[in-house]
Amino acid sequence: MNGERSPGDAPDPFTPARRFGAPRDASVPRMEHVRVTAPDLKRRAALEKTRGRLLLAAAGFAVLFGGVVLKLADATVIDPVRPKPVAQRRPDPPPSVVDGKTIPAALDLGMHAERAMITDRNGEILAVSLRTAGLFANPREMAEPAEVAHRLRTVLPRLDEALVRARLSDTTRQFVYLARQITPKEQLAVNGLGVPGIYFQPTERRRYPLGRVAAQVIGGVDVDERGAAGIEKVFEQRLRENPSPLRLSLDVRVQSVVRDEVSQAMTDFSAIAGCGIVMDVRTGEVIAMVSLPDYDANAFADASSDEQVNRAVGRVYEPGSTFKLQTVSMALDDGVVNIWNGFDATSPIHIGRHVINDFQGKHRWLYVPEIIAYSSNIGAARMAQAVGAERQRAWMQKLGMLGRVPIELPSVSPLVPPEKNWKEAATLTIGFGQGIAVTPLQVVAGTAAVANAGVLMRPTIVAAEDDAAAREGVRVMRQGTSDTVRKLMRLVVTDGYGKPAEVPGYYIGGKTGTAQKTGGGRGYKANARVSAFMSVFPMNAPRYAVYVMLDEPKANASSHGFATAGWVSAPAAGRVIARVAPMLGLLPDIDNAASIEAALAIPLQPVRPSGGAKPMPPAA
Repeated sequence: MNGERSPGDAPDPFTPARRFGAPRDASVPRMEHVRVTAPDLKRRAALEKTRGRLLLAAAGFAVLFGGVVLKLADATVIDPVRPKPVAQRRPDPPPSVVDGKTIPAALDLGMHAERAMITDRNGEILAVSLRTAGLFANPREMAEPAEVAHRLRTVLPRLDEALVRARLSDTTRQFVYLARQITPKEQLAVNGLGVPGIYFQPTERRRYPLGRVAAQVIGGVDVDERGAAGIEKVFEQRLRENPSPLRLSLDVRVQSVVRDEVSQAMTDFSAIAGCGIVMDVRTGEVIAMVSLPDYDANAFADASSDEQVNRAVGRVYEPGSTFKLQTVSMALDDGVVNIWNGFDATSPIHIGRHVINDFQGKHRWLYVPEIIAYSSNIGAARMAQAVGAERQRAWMQKLGMLGRVPIELPSVSPLVPPEKNWKEAATLTIGFGQGIAVTPLQVVAGTAAVANAGVLMRPTIVAAEDDAAAREGVRVMRQGTSDTVRKLMRLVVTDGYGKPAEVPGYYIGGKTGTAQKTGGGRGYKANARVSAFMSVFPMNAPRYAVYVMLDEPKANASSHGFATAGWVSAPAAGRVIARVAPMLGLLPDIDNAASIEAALAIPLQPVRPSGGAKPMPPAA
């Protein structure tokens, strides 16, 4: 039929027109039967299976979204959640007395405020308050006090079950305290008991992250979180009302080094106590203040009174020969002596039943520089005698030695002779640091004034708001006097008893001081002394004062049988300076050593400017 189809023939489904979706000719009848191959059947089965899964997933999502819609409708339309008005709160229980203390009735949770943090000058946290809770109960709401007490004991093992049971059984009260400062975990455990009549009061717990670091400076709080000692006590109102951190002048890095070295010196020489201070001579800021023995500030209530005392400001000691710097400054500034003058130290001074003698004395006339370098008691006493009692007392008053040290810490008053008894004997002994007892910080502040061009700065434990802001001091001596005494202090380290404190490149100056300790009554204890080294560095441009004191040190082999300051305290001060100077931004200057030493040099036996070196006897 020449390849032509008749109208009754079935169309070919595989013609090009049908394969590419051409419209079907209406004149072509539909196919009654189509042959489907096995691969086509498999593909159709896979599509049907996928379609079923999609329908199931869609149904699941529809259920989930439906649930969300119903929940939102319930919360916003059917039964909206509204905050309960204040009037519906349970009224606070009335005040009650627990263990002799009145518990306030006002327990408004919103009125609780945190105590401000205390930090060091670099922002290191020294004290912080953590949120805790106080546990109390209303006995009138207790059905089974014994059972409740037992259940509470299971989650708070430190509770005294018998005491809790007794308190919960006292239905005459509506408020009884059960526990203070429970942790959030413990609070959750108590809540889990589901006991009616149990309530919580938000409280604070003061924590000291660095433990023993500056413990006596920071102080501590009592059970009611009120300041009980140190900074916590002095700044009680400030810490309560101002939430911003209280920034102290302390540097915890320096504080740790000083504590380490003083502690080591105490161990080496079996001392019963020790003290260390670092102060910026230009600003009066105390960078470190250490008192040993100390305690963990977190266990303030458990510390003994001997551990809690801050020996830098809370104890007085005879300053010993460190006071000779004040005597020579006073004599030079008043014009009583010149640097080339001298005094007779040939023989002891007898006054009443007392004898003033020298330790390893030279037994000859001594020039002023020699009196300081060799720490002559006789020479210093005669120098003070030349100044006189009236001017000596006025000098001590001007340097702040007759009253409490003006710092933001609890302090004690010095022990000084009454004005009417400030006679010749007092003048002689105070000239070399006995017959008067002051706090270590007063020695540091007075010496800092000598080094700071004669300007006395008020000591402070609080960092300045603006570190660059200059603090104003009070001039107490001429700058020329300060320049001369700085050279004498350097002489003590290069040629005197302060040699063990030398650290190359830092040009340390200082003064040793060894004083006998007074007994319970009159007189001094046998073989009991306070050994201190007072230093400043660098003497060519004074920046920091460093003080190290040991109470009742014992001699050992390394000190060749001596327990004097040059052997026990000066080396510790030198180690402190070597370690903290880089922390404070000061590097040793070795390259200019020759010129610096030349500028600080002063001969042990200066020549009178007009020639000759005839010693001058004590002025009348």
